[in-house]
Amino acid sequence: MIAICPNPYRDARLEYTKRALRMLSDAGFDCAVCPVFADDGEDVLPKDLSYTPVAELGEDCTLLVVIGGDGTILSVVRSLRGRCIPVLGVNLGTKGFMTALEAGDFDCILSAARGEYRISERMMLDVSIERGGEVIYTDLALNDAVIHGYGECINITAFCSGDRMIAYSGDGVIVATPTGSTGYSMSAGGPIVEPEADAFILTPICAHSIGAKPFVVGAQKTISITTEKLHTRRAYLSIDGNSVMDLSSGDRMIVRRSVHRTAMARVHDKSFFETAYEKL
Repeated sequence: MIAICPNPYRDARLEYTKRALRMLSDAGFDCAVCPVFADDGEDVLPKDLSYTPVAELGEDCTLLVVIGGDGTILSVVRSLRGRCIPVLGVNLGTKGFMTALEAGDFDCILSAARGEYRISERMMLDVSIERGGEVIYTDLALNDAVIHGYGECINITAFCSGDRMIAYSGDGVIVATPTGSTGYSMSAGGPIVEPEADAFILTPICAHSIGAKPFVVGAQKTISITTEKLHTRRAYLSIDGNSVMDLSSGDRMIVRRSVHRTAMARVHDKSFFETAYEKL
């Protein structure tokens, strides 16, 4: 079974979705339509289709065709909760680093449904927040985990497997995967890392220190970051672009390489470097 996961704010009236549904159904594939960023009661979704939440897909789902952009892929992967189903992205957004196809390559969806693709495995992050020695929150990220202040500088101290890496005052810090290196981390001055690599990229955000530079460290390490002396200032945790909780002074974010991986389906021979050159 093939799941088609559209962003209805990119795919207006689900026109691309309906085209993919007809093409796959005519070829004999069972399909489900799993919208992202919208409930089936919202007016943005046509009433002539039935919908299934991504989280309710069965074990017979063999491919996710995500129609939107990188944010849509991140949302779909988040909904999978660690299940590794190949993801084929069709870019209707802007950059689309994670998408394999552009709108003009639409017919390649059928080839992918027949298994004509290669898998690009992507590292993920296990993220936890400790407060007073107790774990109060856990999550899974494909792109990044970010600590950010609410418009004020906050004090950040980062450690790599117990060794202090950096301490500074600034807007926050990003811990990214190689997949996430072309997102917020790059905008904050971090390096571009080949997405199938296994590494952590730690990137300070607007640090008030000339010595606060990005680090790339091995994925076997454990990264921990403490928010210090917040007092009346506020900070929050964001996972893959989703603000998930407010932080308190002394909270510690711990990031490890997850046992879970994301499988991106690639149908072209174009390298990541060619894609980066075109999109940047």
